[in-house]
Amino acid sequence: MLKGAIVAFAALTSFYQATTVAWADGLDSLPPEERAHYEVVDPAIPLGPTELKDFVAKRPPPWKIGYASTYAGNTWRAAVLDEMTNVLLPKYKEAGLVSELVVTQSDLKDAVQIQQMRQMVDDGVDALIICCSNVTALNQTIEYAHSKGVPVFSFSGYVTSPYAISATENNAHGGYTAAKWLADEIGGKGNVLLVSGIPGFASSDSFDIGAKKALEAYPDMKIVGNVAGKWTDQVAQVEVQKFLATNPSQIDGIIVQSASENGVLNAVLQSGRDMMPIVLGGEASAACYWRKNPAMVSKSIHFWPPRGDARLVWDVMMRTLEGQGPKIQSILRPALQYTVEDVKEVLKEDCDENSTDWIEPKNDAWWPADVAAKYFERPEDPLAWRPKQ
Repeated sequence: MLKGAIVAFAALTSFYQATTVAWADGLDSLPPEERAHYEVVDPAIPLGPTELKDFVAKRPPPWKIGYASTYAGNTWRAAVLDEMTNVLLPKYKEAGLVSELVVTQSDLKDAVQIQQMRQMVDDGVDALIICCSNVTALNQTIEYAHSKGVPVFSFSGYVTSPYAISATENNAHGGYTAAKWLADEIGGKGNVLLVSGIPGFASSDSFDIGAKKALEAYPDMKIVGNVAGKWTDQVAQVEVQKFLATNPSQIDGIIVQSASENGVLNAVLQSGRDMMPIVLGGEASAACYWRKNPAMVSKSIHFWPPRGDARLVWDVMMRTLEGQGPKIQSILRPALQYTVEDVKEVLKEDCDENSTDWIEPKNDAWWPADVAAKYFERPEDPLAWRPKQ
């Protein structure tokens, strides 16, 4: 028995050593200031080296890009698509690096997204962007794309396939930041309503993991309800209205995943309750209400600015196609706080409380070029890059 225990312990030690080595090639290859953004992270997200570190595109540019989205029905998705089709695509077309962008929507059906991805690979795309997908459901399809020389890039959520790079916000850090801010905002005690995105999707579940982790440090804080806002204002408004109507207990604050905060705000206003602190993401509609009622909250938080996220995944994709050598499988961005003074810089006093626009981080702070360079072995400006003769 003793001999067996020693063997088992040795095997377990070897497993953890192997895991540490895998991380050392990925996470530990980043400078300390970037590794700090990974201190609060979904434990399932892969942080080792990427199979695409030495990727070489199967043909020279201009490249054909596929974008397999899961959903098109909210303001966040609309802003992402607008950034890709009307800002990024024209720039990279003019530079001779991209020929076209093929876009599909799967209406939240994994099987449909899988079919659409395989079809785009068979039709000759040179890279695939996927959005907000299931953590594991697409792994076989991602491997199929890899076998055809097509790299896959996930954003606003991660995937676990070793043949993809996730270039995304750190959703666990976002949830942690939101919950900690709210706890401090209401004095460390009270009842909280949690408005999730779509349960089962990586970004939604990771956010909730982070939020619940933060509240562990506040024994007098209690999550008294959890509804799915599905990142859509109309859905969130209905769900929060139902909750408030059937739960008369006091709600001291609401943690919200964008793009739902304007729906939550309207639900509270229509409920007749006093306005409580609500976690605001980046919707300009809710930010407009805040501008007109600055005492509502002390700060807001960028979790996943749509245009910033679009530029992030596009930049990572282009650098990889150009052979710049990504260092890690999951490139994560931390939540960024902003103030009502920042809002006043971009929204006028007569702003629209029904706007479909978004507030974005200033000066491209979500993914600045000097930070991007730290995640690649051979960094250079992807827009200025040209194939060597």
